[in-house]
Amino acid sequence: MEFIYQEESEIPGSELLALYESVGWTAYTSDHERLVQAIKNSSYVLTARVNSQLIGLARTLSDDVSIMYLQDVLVSPLYQRKGVGRALLERCLSRFEHVRQKVLLTDNRPEQKAFYHSLGFHNVGELENIELNAFVRYEGIELS
Repeated sequence: MEFIYQEESEIPGSELLALYESVGWTAYTSDHERLVQAIKNSSYVLTARVNSQLIGLARTLSDDVSIMYLQDVLVSPLYQRKGVGRALLERCLSRFEHVRQKVLLTDNRPEQKAFYHSLGFHNVGELENIELNAFVRYEGIELS
C-alpha cells in the first residue's frame, strides 16, 4: 500500500467531513463550513492519501519565523499504526525546521503523550531545566 503525501489547501468538504468524523472529532464536524474555512486559513496543510482517498491530515498555523502551532494531526482508524501520523508530523516539522517554537495541544492519553514525546515534544508541566507556562482559553467550555 502506497501512501501519497502532498500539500493541499483546497480539499472537498465531503472528504474533510468523512476524515474528521472517522476519528470522532465532532467539534469540527458540527459546522461543515467552519471546518472547510479552518483548513483554507491554515498556514500549511499536508494530506495523506491512498488511491486518491483522504486518509490523513496535518495542519499548522505559523508566522514562519518564530512560531509553528500544530493544530491537527489525524489519521483514519483504518490506517492508524501504519506510520502515517508520524510521516505527516515529521514532514510538518521538516517544513518548519527553521522555526524556533513548535507548539501543540493534545489529549492526555498515554499513547498521545508517548507519540509526541518520541518526536521531540515535551510536556511543559514536566520540564525541569526551563520555566514555562502554557495557557489555554476555550470559548463555550467551562474550564476548571
